[in-house]
Amino acid sequence: MAFGRLERARAPQPMSDINMTPLIDVMLVLLVIFIITAPLMSSSLRLDLPKAEGSRSSENPVFLAVSVDAAGQLYLGDLPTSMKDLREQAERAAGRDPATEVQLRADAAVAYGRVAELIGLMQEAGLSRIGFITAGPQGAASSPG
Repeated sequence: MAFGRLERARAPQPMSDINMTPLIDVMLVLLVIFIITAPLMSSSLRLDLPKAEGSRSSENPVFLAVSVDAAGQLYLGDLPTSMKDLREQAERAAGRDPATEVQLRADAAVAYGRVAELIGLMQEAGLSRIGFITAGPQGAASSPG
């Protein structure tokens, strides 16, 4: 100690390591958000399916998902399509595997004639296995065979 001057302690050295805890916290929050929202994004097409009871279809892994909404718009999977494109896709699917199943979802407001027209189109393309997707008695989607 010299002439009224206090000794100063050395300042701590800066930490050169990256703190991983906040990064891991943010990552886990994002993971939870994706886990919660993933099932909500699976099908954006909303249809009012008719209610029916019946047996479940055989779980055929090869299928062609065709939907018709209340306005009569055709969808292949979740993408809008035309009759011509649908016929081409059905012919290609029949060429790959004639046992391909067509899973037809039609809104309850769709006229029977439109559904019959689609069935005829699928049969002309070479696909004879057609399953109708309906909402079960409790409102759960089911596919009777």
